[in-house]
Parts: sequence; structure tokens; C-alpha cells
Amino acid sequence: MDHREVTDGMRRAQANFHDIVGRATPTDLRRRSNGTRWTNRQLMFHMVFGYLIVRTLLPLVHLLGRLGWSRRFAATLNFLSRPFHVINYAGSCVGGLLLSPRRMAAVLDTTFDALTRRLTAETPDELTLTMHFPTRWDPYFDATMSVLDVYHYGTEHYDHHHDQLTLT
Repeated sequence: MDHREVTDGMRRAQANFHDIVGRATPTDLRRRSNGTRWTNRQLMFHMVFGYLIVRTLLPLVHLLGRLGWSRRFAATLNFLSRPFHVINYAGSCVGGLLLSPRRMAAVLDTTFDALTRRLTAETPDELTLTMHFPTRWDPYFDATMSVLDVYHYGTEHYDHHHDQLTLT
């Protein structure tokens, strides 16, 4: 995987999200998703939130990757996985209520623009910086991830949850 593949994946997800927003009916948005406790609207927020997490994680990966302190950090986060899951669930419930699908798409667009600019500016050495991750937080977190892996994580997360939407 290289930065072009990551960028292409984000562009595909962005186009897909706009398509979903354009065709989802109010009934679709209220319907329960498949395999989660969220409605489709709440899950859509969670899909956008995955990219917001990427944007937040990148400075952390850069810092801890350089300092080499990530093992303890990841262990602490793994220890706190239960409260994280509660907050993650509740946050997507609230976010799905507060943001309309069109607003979610606007947030996604802004986030993609920022991620794309940042990814383009990353040096090869920066893309290979690694840190340990809390594997209990998400099935797509590996024990150790590079900066490039973190960029790619957003699309893996998106694709996983996209398959759980129950839109007509």
C-alpha cells in the first residue's frame, strides 16, 4: 500500500458517502443497521467519526513514534477499553442525532481535504513511523501501526461499517 492507494480509498469512500446521503430516505436513516445497535444515521456518523479519529491520531503517532513511548500508552488504552466502547457508542448516538446527513458529508469533505493535504506533505520517513495501538479498541487496529497504516485505517473502518448499513 502507498499513499496513492490510501488517497484513492478515501476518495472512493467520500463519493460513496455522498451517494448514500443523496439517496437515503428518512425511513432508511431511522432503520436499525445490521450487526450494531445504531440506526443507519448513527452508523453514518460513526463512519465519518472514523476519519476524525485518523486526523486526531496522526500527531500522536508522529510524537510517540519518535519518542518510543507508545507501548505503555497502548497498554493503558487497552485497559480502558470498556469505558471507551461506552463512549464510542454514546458519542455516535448523539452525533447521529445532532448532525444531519448533509452536515456529516460536509464534515467528511473537510476532514478528507485536511487528510489529503497532510498525506501529500508526509515524507517517506514520516510515513514509516510506528507506534503501538490498543487492539481491544478496534478490530482494524494492529498491535503496531505506521503513519501510513493510520491513514488507511479510516477507509478500512468505513468499509466495514458500510456493509452494516441497511439502506433500500
